[in-house]
Amino acid sequence: MRILALTTAAAVAAMVASTAQAHGPTRKKVEETVEINAAPEKVWSVIGNFQDMSWLPPVEKTEGKGGNEIKATRTLTLKGGATVDEELYKYSAEKMSYSYRITKVDVKTLPVNDYSSTIKVEPNGDGKSKVSWDGAFYRGYMNNDPPPELNDEASQKAVRGLYRTGLDALKAKAEKGS
Repeated sequence: MRILALTTAAAVAAMVASTAQAHGPTRKKVEETVEINAAPEKVWSVIGNFQDMSWLPPVEKTEGKGGNEIKATRTLTLKGGATVDEELYKYSAEKMSYSYRITKVDVKTLPVNDYSSTIKVEPNGDGKSKVSWDGAFYRGYMNNDPPPELNDEASQKAVRGLYRTGLDALKAKAEKGS
């Protein structure tokens, strides 16, 4: 009887362990922030138009429709010709914040799936601003055993790099002439 109980316990433990390893990717989150020596209203005037991503260095052109209305869309054409399609799902000029999702991107361009993001501007005292850009996503390869360029680390590194590049460029642009 004792052997049967031990065998059953071992089988259950093996099933639980294999199930835990076979679940596929988990949703990852990234957040980057920057302090900008400019009033929040000035910073928002740079990033607050969903149809204008000219402040983001990799973006060569933004085309869209719907302005800042919910379900507005935009297509970002990146330097090199790749495109990213996005849709706005939350917008508040009062809170200086908007949220959007990527509806189409080649994982070779940005190794993510099911990506959503929020960017917001907040007062940070003495006429300064704090800008936060956060995103949640799955890695570029949705099955088990992803190739290195589409794994969790690659997706997080790519998104973090994009945010850092964007926030640094935003800081430079907003502080110019302040």
